[in-house]
Amino acid sequence: MIMNVKYGKDGCQTVTVPDENFIGTFYPADVKCRPADEVINESIDNPIGYRSLADFLEGGKDVVFIVNDATRPTPTAKVLDALHKRMDLSKARFLVATGAHRDMTPDEYDFVFGKHYKHLKDRIIAHDAKASECTYLGKSKNGTPMEVNRIAVEADRLVIITSVEPHYFAGYTGGRKSFLPGVASFKTIEANHKLAMNKEAQSLVLEGNPVHEDMMDALESVKGKEIFSIQMILDRHQNIYRVAAGDLNGAFAKAVEWANEVFSIPIPEKADAVISVAPYPMDVDLYQSQKAIDNGKWALKEGGKLIMVSKCREGVGGDTFLKQLSLSKDPARVLENLRTEYKLGYHKAAKMAEVAVWADLWVVSDLDPEIISKANMTPFSSLKDAMDEVFRWKPDARVMVLAEGSVTIPRLE
Repeated sequence: MIMNVKYGKDGCQTVTVPDENFIGTFYPADVKCRPADEVINESIDNPIGYRSLADFLEGGKDVVFIVNDATRPTPTAKVLDALHKRMDLSKARFLVATGAHRDMTPDEYDFVFGKHYKHLKDRIIAHDAKASECTYLGKSKNGTPMEVNRIAVEADRLVIITSVEPHYFAGYTGGRKSFLPGVASFKTIEANHKLAMNKEAQSLVLEGNPVHEDMMDALESVKGKEIFSIQMILDRHQNIYRVAAGDLNGAFAKAVEWANEVFSIPIPEKADAVISVAPYPMDVDLYQSQKAIDNGKWALKEGGKLIMVSKCREGVGGDTFLKQLSLSKDPARVLENLRTEYKLGYHKAAKMAEVAVWADLWVVSDLDPEIISKANMTPFSSLKDAMDEVFRWKPDARVMVLAEGSVTIPRLE
């Protein structure tokens, strides 16, 4: 079996796996998609919990949109195309939910806003978790101080455009996540993400997940705020599959159902070696690419090789978590160190170290091999080299590929 695995925006890595070793290549489910405009318009015209978008907007004097940054494949521009026919977008403001990420590049602004960018750029504000003025709204049940961008708090109408897929510690993206961490202060994000150290914080889990509960508390702190959401589920080709619009929580619940149809994938057996790919744009850096590791673990046998393939176009993505991974050659000791004190990014190191305790982490990327080696992972310059090593280790190794590992959740049947 000859496979071409995505690498970067337009590249690929080619590898051959003998048929007798090959379990299969697994993607998010192939689902039937109708024309995007049709799906978006139908959803906006039949919102959950509201009579209509026009009814929601009536009387609004300060309309603020919260939109995802470019680390998500959310087709925000397509939604703006539909909204442009229903309202004057130039009278609203647009808050980019960067969370703790950096501001976007000019190309990324074009990706998010499309043809609307040149008309709206003076109305766009990128949230800065460390510098934006935030309003204190009290504490969550878990003790997280709720500090949210003042623009979002003071708006009398909020429109949230987002997408929903599994998330390795929040359960799912979308919905409440636009608020926290999207437009929260660094202090709030750090306190919320500390909860990801709990074993209950994992993909597909909402009930009992402390991170999700914290995010819901953030919404409760602005109870009564008028919020209209447009939440999209994409297929494996990043086409729009379904859209849930209207009440934030009601639309999120429906979007989760549809997300499971796409991203929760049955597998026939666990593998000795799992190739888990972080495809563009989720391959921006090692920090974001880690999701492919966390998802890949569900398909891997204990003692196996988990091979993450990611170009890591912009490097590591903040070295806090990497420094922690590099403090000891024993992943179990890394976990012990992480439990003593928390800083933002430590949860990422903890999730990686948890896997490294029982499996080998291999990385195919453009990163400096020395950086990878120090962090308890094995670097490879190509997927072919990694697979050659797999078969030297175990000639009869069973191999599986998660071609879009960042968003594919394997489920053993």
